[in-house]
Amino acid sequence: MYYIGIDLGGTNIAVGIVDENCRIVKKGSVPTLAQREPEAIIKDMADLCAKLIEEAGLTLDDIAYAGIAAPGTANCDTGTIEYANNLPFRNFKIAEILQGFIPFKKVYVENDANAAALGEAVAGAAKGTRYAIMITLGTGLGGGIIIDHKVYSGFNHAGGELGHMVIEVDGRPCTCGRKGCWEAYSSATALISMTKEKLIANPDKTSTIMWDMVEGDVEKVSGKTAFAAMKKGDKLGAEVVDTYIKYLASGITSIINLFQPEILCIGGGICNEGDYLIKPLVAQVNEEQYTRSALKKTELKVAALGNDAGIIGAAVLGL
Repeated sequence: MYYIGIDLGGTNIAVGIVDENCRIVKKGSVPTLAQREPEAIIKDMADLCAKLIEEAGLTLDDIAYAGIAAPGTANCDTGTIEYANNLPFRNFKIAEILQGFIPFKKVYVENDANAAALGEAVAGAAKGTRYAIMITLGTGLGGGIIIDHKVYSGFNHAGGELGHMVIEVDGRPCTCGRKGCWEAYSSATALISMTKEKLIANPDKTSTIMWDMVEGDVEKVSGKTAFAAMKKGDKLGAEVVDTYIKYLASGITSIINLFQPEILCIGGGICNEGDYLIKPLVAQVNEEQYTRSALKKTELKVAALGNDAGIIGAAVLGL
């Protein structure tokens, strides 16, 4: 049998046909165009599913079910997206509506970060583990918790929002409405903000090579700017990176102390920095975690599936 995995994002809808070995045999994507009516978005989703099934030489009879990884609070019992911040979905019966466009036998729904964590647990960096956690460093900071091979999301399907634990009381404002959330210090957006603040605090264009990198315009700062400067020996770039890793390590250490997963994997574009990120991060976590003297300790790994994690995680929701 085959399974359809759908990763619904604010920018793109990615769909993959996944086989029994958790391998994607066919995939494609279309723009979400999120400002449209919700039904129009789901119609495009259904059309893409039908197109890929045909291109793969399959029929609906070959598809056991479809799974959707969606942002926001996804009620897996009712197939409803109760709330999504960047999509026009409020108590939206996405499973039922998708089946109205294309008659899948069953449609499962899960939060996108939870689905990505499940994907890594069944086919990626945490494969073979019973207890795993994934965090994704992007515009926000997403998290997913796997306990006994299953997604943990609490009694109301809103659990696992790891980015919204406070690590600095009365700290930076967060998009969730609180102050001092981990997301406000450790997302890619936070890294960009820290870099901009460092430049603004040091307006002398000779103080750091970062000014040359951004051509004198702080709005050209990216998540790569501080790391690139640090690699060239720039003092202020190194200060930004050190501060960022300190906050990232603080949150990861707290998560390890709470859950003690076998694997904690990290995804997102910042992971492309490789050892420049991971080595100092592991060193700080090993120094601070409660189990620093234990024989068995959580292993930190870079996520392995990239953008396919959500597709594969969605595709295995019914297994």
